[in-house]
Amino acid sequence: MLQWAITFLVIALIAAVLGFGGIAAVSVDIAKILFVVFLVLFVVAAIMHAMRGKSPPV
Repeated sequence: MLQWAITFLVIALIAAVLGFGGIAAVSVDIAKILFVVFLVLFVVAAIMHAMRGKSPPV
């Protein structure tokens, strides 16, 4: 999922350099949404891991 966010971020940066504002804006929006989804899943996984009584891996 993080790979998709990075992919859309790169597409947005390339589109911004080339001057395609609409494509850049859409790509940035998708990257932001995927980043938030990834962050929420990470927090949920960390909480579930902590509830099992194990310490998080280093």
